[in-house]
Amino acid sequence: MPKQRKSRVYTRQRGGVNRHYADFRDFTDVGGKQEALIADGERSATTDPDIAAHLASERVQVLEAKRHKKTILGVTKETTLAAFAAHHLIAKKQGGKVTDDWLEYAEKALSRAINFLGAERDLESIKVEDVRQWNNALHKTPNGRGGMMSSGTVRHNLNSLSNLFRRAISEGFVQLNPVAGLMEKPVPNCQEAQWLEIPDAALLLEAARLHRDLYSATAYPLIGTFLLTGGRCAEVLGLEVNDVSFDRQTITLRPNQWRRLKTKKARRSVPLWPQLEEILRPYVFGADGPPGTLLFPSRRMKHMENREAMISDFRKLLDSVAVQAGWDKGDIRSKQFRHTYCAARLQTLDAGKPVSQWTVATELGHKTPDMISEVYGHLGTFRHRTEVVEYRVEQHSDVLGERLSTLHI
Repeated sequence: MPKQRKSRVYTRQRGGVNRHYADFRDFTDVGGKQEALIADGERSATTDPDIAAHLASERVQVLEAKRHKKTILGVTKETTLAAFAAHHLIAKKQGGKVTDDWLEYAEKALSRAINFLGAERDLESIKVEDVRQWNNALHKTPNGRGGMMSSGTVRHNLNSLSNLFRRAISEGFVQLNPVAGLMEKPVPNCQEAQWLEIPDAALLLEAARLHRDLYSATAYPLIGTFLLTGGRCAEVLGLEVNDVSFDRQTITLRPNQWRRLKTKKARRSVPLWPQLEEILRPYVFGADGPPGTLLFPSRRMKHMENREAMISDFRKLLDSVAVQAGWDKGDIRSKQFRHTYCAARLQTLDAGKPVSQWTVATELGHKTPDMISEVYGHLGTFRHRTEVVEYRVEQHSDVLGERLSTLHI
């Protein structure tokens, strides 16, 4: 093994200043050479001797780790972050266990990591401190809606990088996952779930029916399907036309090429309530009905190609309808619809008696009714016992009053 050189760091004059370099040729067996000592965020070798000493020390640690791995395992595998990210996404695609939307989200998250950490960054050189700095930077990243990236979104980005390192460990490129070593990981903000009273849901659905703008053809059937099935966001957006059976009076939620379901128990059929049939029948069979497989296809062509794609974001649609009904932008979001359905369903009758929580849990895709009683079982101030789930404004005109008469049509 070559002897370690006494003087590793040296300077060269560039542009009238002394810049620092280091000689790592005593590690030639693992790729060591003469290298510029470049600090994060800089493009040229540093002029600060203390920073140079620190960078040289970090580089030695990386090279020693490679040598140790070569000694123990007999091989040394190297790759850059960008190269392995591409390999990781291809492997995920070939595995067939994730959807295209999942891959698209993971690709965006890994692109953020590459932009911050460096495309040519040796995968094994990424340490916990690097991940911590990226985590801090993500919290300061604009979300495109006038705010900063939420803790939940930051966590999703970190999870994507962590998943990449898990593959890298399994394939012998690294020994440790730096994301797993991060002690203070962001935690999504836990807030009490919001939901709509039945008259409020009726008002929103009526506003969607009367809505006239870019989203006119989709607003009413989409919001109606959310409110009258209790489906999760991806479950509803990934529905296919064939999942709606007007003969059997059911809507089937099952995995398909567009998206997975959250759990095995999530595969289920829910009633096609009379109001939802009234909404979907003219939509499915009308002139503006879905042109392909998806019940609610995106208006945009996926990756500029002429092929179907799921809707990825419909917050503008919700804002447009909500404002018309008197809410502010951001007040109405799709998660509220699932809670609203559960609250409305719990007030229905089954053979003249209150519906069982087991029945409601099954329709929501839960294994037990625990989540119904602990999370979804909202009891509002309004009582509306019926045989079916429905939100009809004519039944609540006395409650809605002026709110109904002032819809901005």
